[in-house]
Amino acid sequence: MTMERLQGRIAMVTGGANGIGRACALRLAAEGAALAVIDLEPAPLDDLRVEVEAAGGTLFARAADCTDLDAVLGFVADAEREYGRIDVLLNNVGQGARERKSSFLDSDEAVWRFVIEINLFTTMRFTRAVAPGMVARNSGRVINMSSESAVIGPAGSHDYSAAKAGILGFTKAVASEFAPHGVTVNAICPGPVMTRALERSAGDHVKKAMASIPVGFVGTPEDIAPMVALLASDEGRFITGQTIMVNGGRWWL
Repeated sequence: MTMERLQGRIAMVTGGANGIGRACALRLAAEGAALAVIDLEPAPLDDLRVEVEAAGGTLFARAADCTDLDAVLGFVADAEREYGRIDVLLNNVGQGARERKSSFLDSDEAVWRFVIEINLFTTMRFTRAVAPGMVARNSGRVINMSSESAVIGPAGSHDYSAAKAGILGFTKAVASEFAPHGVTVNAICPGPVMTRALERSAGDHVKKAMASIPVGFVGTPEDIAPMVALLASDEGRFITGQTIMVNGGRWWL
């Protein structure tokens, strides 16, 4: 049975229409939170709205590019007008180089910039937009989606690992700054999770990673969502500045 630890809370999820973001949004809604979700893809957002509202939840959604500063600021401002405040921010949007992935020596700076922008800068951008209200209210939760790649640095992930490692440093720095104001900031590092992106990149290196999971199975987005719900709730009030691996035991900190 899903607990209802987030009744009366407002949760914002970036990149929330698919994969881990979608599973986390649905879990937050199931625990009682009203949602504000932004994603580049409008059709999956519409599907998410149907599912949330069918379960009795509330969703304020917008299809927009999270690398567009004006779009981000407009979305945050409109969501705050809609709900009055944002209590939980899940910085989930991000991706790797995908079809442009290469060795570092064959890589292109334009790809580095894109990967760092979509992962690290969006995390900083949304936090900068949402956190002032949290600090003013002396209450809030910021949850940043990093990756185990930030710690292990697989070959070919130079840009993605750099961006996700930057999220870990950012998390620690702002956790220290916000802690006296009742705002916690934590990072989650998923391991291999069966998402659309993983399915598209099922090469030998991915198959090797999947075979190395001690628990014996590949995670699903729904395996990440409970940690997000915990950190978003009052039960997570004494957890801040942490890097939390959710990876089936593949790597430890």
